[in-house]
Amino acid sequence: MFSSILTVALLSLGADTIEGIGPIGKIEKVQGGFGFTEGPAVDKAGNLFFSDIPNEKIHKVEDGKVAVFIEKSNHANGLMFDGNGRLVACEMDGQIVAHSPDGKTRTVLVDKNMGNRFNAPNDLVVANNGGVYFTDPAFRAPMPLPQGKTGVYYLSPEGKVSRLIDDLPNPNGVILSPDEKTLYVIPTGQADMMAYPIETHGKIGKGKVFCSLKQPAGKTNTGGDGLTIDIKGNLYITSGLGIQIFSSTGMHLGTIAFPEQPANCCFAGKDMKTFYVTARTGLYKVELPIAGHRFPGK
Repeated sequence: MFSSILTVALLSLGADTIEGIGPIGKIEKVQGGFGFTEGPAVDKAGNLFFSDIPNEKIHKVEDGKVAVFIEKSNHANGLMFDGNGRLVACEMDGQIVAHSPDGKTRTVLVDKNMGNRFNAPNDLVVANNGGVYFTDPAFRAPMPLPQGKTGVYYLSPEGKVSRLIDDLPNPNGVILSPDEKTLYVIPTGQADMMAYPIETHGKIGKGKVFCSLKQPAGKTNTGGDGLTIDIKGNLYITSGLGIQIFSSTGMHLGTIAFPEQPANCCFAGKDMKTFYVTARTGLYKVELPIAGHRFPGK
């Protein structure tokens, strides 16, 4: 069934496969019945973790089985492991936290900027130096916005936070290039994804449009949600059409549709070739021939 859905979806976009990317297997539903799945992240062993925002839980997938890892997540959204094996989380209740590898200890890394709580931290990426880039849009945020505007921040390993970007409409997904020389940010409020040169971690240059998402019929300016990147620098961006894949030069390579609209995605498994997608009430996976990029914590 899922293979048929995928084939039809790809053929409707003018392609039955994406060269070098696939997929090479059928789309499988790992489990359904969640409130809203997000934040897929992989540990060093290849196990997948993901958040269920409205139910305030973080789940772990190990040996194909889904179990609760964190019972009370404070509406955690984006997740990623750091180099110390801690699960760093964007809590939409206003802070960035780190959970110990066993899930028993929660440490607040930052909860304020200029004396006010963050709006609702959404997505993050951990750099090789231990610093954290994260987005802070308006979704689930109190009004008026505690920060006065939406933004993208950098949290240094020493705990200093700085706002890097404040001119995007609801910046959402964020990721680094494999060489960590580029910061990618996909807003929800525009079709264009932005790329910013990294001068040093925590200091970026002027942004430019990296690519523009393909639009659903009848729409003109819908953006993306979460995203991930593979070892060749290809970007996998969630959108209303599915997972839109762009090369490291910004060329659209193809789109993979899923049974539910995807919110975020991540490579996992021991070989980093199992592609997981969090899509509304369900978690899905499909095998790809290319491996995902391993960030320091992965």
